[in-house]
Amino acid sequence: MIRLLSPSRRTLAAAAVALAAAVAAPVPAAHAADALSAAQADQVRDIVRQYLIENPEVLVEAMQALEAKQQAAAEQAQQDALKTHAEQIFRDPGSPVFGNPDGDVTLVEFFDYQCGYCKAVHPSVLKAIGEDKGLRVVMKEFPILGPASVYASRAALASREQGKYEALHNALMSHDGKLDEATVDRIAGKVGLDMEKLKKDMAAPAVDDQIGVTMALARALGIRGTPAFVVGDTLLPGAVPLERLKQEIAKAREAG
Repeated sequence: MIRLLSPSRRTLAAAAVALAAAVAAPVPAAHAADALSAAQADQVRDIVRQYLIENPEVLVEAMQALEAKQQAAAEQAQQDALKTHAEQIFRDPGSPVFGNPDGDVTLVEFFDYQCGYCKAVHPSVLKAIGEDKGLRVVMKEFPILGPASVYASRAALASREQGKYEALHNALMSHDGKLDEATVDRIAGKVGLDMEKLKKDMAAPAVDDQIGVTMALARALGIRGTPAFVVGDTLLPGAVPLERLKQEIAKAREAG
């Protein structure tokens, strides 16, 4: 049960506020007489300490209020970032596109080819594309799981020069197990890529530049893991179930 302070204790509590202000800024000489004495300051500390001991739930309430305030601030910052970077999120010419390139709704996915959750959600993304002819899906190569991930993303982006991005992307996502350079090369050859040309295209500065652009965008949006999706004004972290994706796509379509 929360106990209210008695009038005398409320007076001392008010004095504690004055003491805090005095600590934060120098007290003018004209008001020095109003400052708490050492004995009064000790009394205030004792009262506050005893109150918190008797009512520890106040600390829990304070922490909950702080967390709620921080969460609201983080959500607002994320919304601001989505608006600020909307063109780069949805219309970056360097990002590959699946589905209907002129679709009325865009779903954006940040992924890593070695991410098990990305592989688990991949069939849902393909199903959403197959079922929704108005869906445009932007693929953001976000290789955060080591050098093999970077190599795979570079190969995938370079494969666009041979019109094989979608084939290589799907093959890499379907691969069961860890990736290394030899495995990526084997998969690339299997989907029909000219390996000599692929290696040359992978060395183009534009490939690494594109990965760098996506990395910077993810940082700006507060994305620290994969997969992550953006649809409309909503950022969805993690392996989002197909039904949730459909709901968010429908909501974005309704919002226009």
